[in-house]
Amino acid sequence: MLSQELRLLSNRWIQNRNNWPQFLDWMEITGVRGWTGQRLDFQFPIVAIVGENGTGKSTVLQAAASYYRPPQGRTGFFASDFFPSTTWESIDGVTIRGFCRQGTETFERSVRKPTTRWLGNPQRRIRPITYLDLRRTQPIYARVGYKAIAKPNALETNAVQFDDAQRARASTILGKQYDAARHATTNLDPSRRVPVLSASGVQYSGFHQGAGENAIADLLAQDFLDNGLVLVDELETSLHPRAQRRIIRDFATIARQRHLQILLTTHSPYVLEELPPEARLYIGGTAGAPRTPMVGVSAEYAMTFMDDFQHPELDIYVEDRRAAILVEELLFRFSPEHSRRVQITAFGAANVGQALGQMVAGNRFPRPTIVVLDGDQAQTAGVHLLPGQDAPERVVFAALAVVQYVGLAARTNRTHASLVDAMTQAATLPDHHDWVNHAAEAVVMGGDDLWRAACSVWAQHCLAQAAVQPLLDDIEGKLGPH
Repeated sequence: MLSQELRLLSNRWIQNRNNWPQFLDWMEITGVRGWTGQRLDFQFPIVAIVGENGTGKSTVLQAAASYYRPPQGRTGFFASDFFPSTTWESIDGVTIRGFCRQGTETFERSVRKPTTRWLGNPQRRIRPITYLDLRRTQPIYARVGYKAIAKPNALETNAVQFDDAQRARASTILGKQYDAARHATTNLDPSRRVPVLSASGVQYSGFHQGAGENAIADLLAQDFLDNGLVLVDELETSLHPRAQRRIIRDFATIARQRHLQILLTTHSPYVLEELPPEARLYIGGTAGAPRTPMVGVSAEYAMTFMDDFQHPELDIYVEDRRAAILVEELLFRFSPEHSRRVQITAFGAANVGQALGQMVAGNRFPRPTIVVLDGDQAQTAGVHLLPGQDAPERVVFAALAVVQYVGLAARTNRTHASLVDAMTQAATLPDHHDWVNHAAEAVVMGGDDLWRAACSVWAQHCLAQAAVQPLLDDIEGKLGPH
């Protein structure tokens, strides 16, 4: 469930998407770090870019920073800052192309380096850019030149106070009440700023702060101009899970208030879970393989590809938790010997499943893989459809009604009458996604528990094995003998 801050941002975006003052709709990167022209779609004011190390996440941020030129008096970036030719690499044949909106106008622009020079810089649109690489935020004592100012006889000569809003944001994100906050400089070196915080009447500098406090102080000191593009590399650095969730909510608030567009990279499931599906951009592909951007992945799907856990023999990907439980019950009913040899993972939006199906068809997964879409989706290459030609909830509820919910009371330890009333009433709701939880609440049990029981009864009393035989055959073929 989305937080209030994300819901407010989502509502604003739905109502005013075409009126967002400035927005980078998409980019294509060609000729650098494994990118060969794949399109990256940005469908929400905050987009989390996720993938394994080496898949080009930071390259996306660097390309976005290079796409715009700064307003007068602001620091900007050039592609040459991020993609230089060196003793070890010769950078040429590179194109960074994008489509952006500015007011009611749209522009397609590119910066490119066909041979030895970068072209297209003067034609870039103007937009404020803030680039934060939190991966490289070092503790104060490890930064160059800072040990020299860690002297008790140094005098604070200047300070930039955090305003009440900045201080409140720091308190909310870190879950600690700060009385005051500032960035201070000393007479020993006026160029080196030190964060100074005060909590419960105790003042302490960056030399005695945690890494998370340092990172948040640096982030909150940034001046996010209206309509700007904010780029954050590895947002979760040094932050505990609650702080990661809170900073996304903080970003949602300022994005809504200032019409910001925020692109960030992450490996954190907590960051991904805070965002709606359209705000999650997964980049697949390992070294030597094509990059595969996918919008709408679930946090569970993204994390499956970013750990070293030994997975079962076969991966089955489905749209959501409801579909996962249904497939589990199908296996228990018709192929129990295989149920312990597979892992079922929810991937999120149906378009992600279609992209995964293309990968299955192209034999591009390193492990045996099957993709299953809900029955109300179109048949596409490399995918199976759940039986029933409709959403799983509609299929199961309708079939159980026909057989008068036989066997469901015994599996749930609820009365037959209460289950009939609950499920009949739930099926009148316009959104089938609400049916299971509505019925479960009425009979005082968990939604997953009721759904699993319903799927088990449906598989036993309503479903002919022939309807799922192609899926069962595919599973058996890819697993082979024990």
